[in-house]
Amino acid sequence: METTDAFAGPELTKQDILDGPNAPVIVFDGVALAFDEKVILKHVSFTLLKGHTKVFLGASGAGKSTILKLILGLLKPDAGVIWVNGERVDGMNERQLMTVRADLGMVFQEGALFDSLTVAENVGYKLYEELRWPEDKVDSRVREVLGFIGLGEFIDRMPSDLSGGQRRRVAIARAMAAKPRILLYDEPTTGLDPITATTVDEEIVKLRDIEDVSSIVVTHQLRDAFFVAGHRALRADGKVHIELADQQKSEEAEFIMLKDGGIIFEGPAGELKRSSDPYLKTFLS
Repeated sequence: METTDAFAGPELTKQDILDGPNAPVIVFDGVALAFDEKVILKHVSFTLLKGHTKVFLGASGAGKSTILKLILGLLKPDAGVIWVNGERVDGMNERQLMTVRADLGMVFQEGALFDSLTVAENVGYKLYEELRWPEDKVDSRVREVLGFIGLGEFIDRMPSDLSGGQRRRVAIARAMAAKPRILLYDEPTTGLDPITATTVDEEIVKLRDIEDVSSIVVTHQLRDAFFVAGHRALRADGKVHIELADQQKSEEAEFIMLKDGGIIFEGPAGELKRSSDPYLKTFLS
């Protein structure tokens, strides 16, 4: 069981974050948060490396979604330090956070599409309304990302015309439209049947391996978590193929189990499955 991190410690500096070929894109260093008497997180430390995945598991209320809110700056920790792409965000104001959030994509549990906008308008919303891209550039990027996720023919559809899995994939397209280096997924397959969920899992894998996106996946769906960790995407003959990952690749996806506000396990899928910890064995059963 691994619960320590190379960059955790009281002397952590911005230079530590930026230096080296394996510099992390997200660092939590001793992060704690409580609401009144209820402790949500206590002394949580972890790092996310470029192009890697962290999968957060835990019971309801364990603090999984809170991790995402802290990364986005929607919550402030009571103690500890949070770095995102080399910037310390735990003390930033809203204006400063806007710059950091520009390099983050978020996929919500239910997709959270605008029902009154077409698929194209949903995907291009941030590009047009927030980033002020010219219309032709927005159109080009929207067509590119919808083609990437295999929904190019749905560009003029309304969200109500889509299946649950298609809505979730459009949400992923919207999150990736501005080419963020980090994508955050909050229960991306909840409510989907296993076959449909796999199509969403494949998009997560494709973005990580083809677009070199770093990702944090919050989920309670073990099947999907192990799929993301155990597969890789390759481009060949002009197409993207999903195949089983070798051990080295699969270990780039690390699992973090939260319990009672702390990390009780951090490591690759194989180590998680072999654990003799009673809580982990019960959770996995």
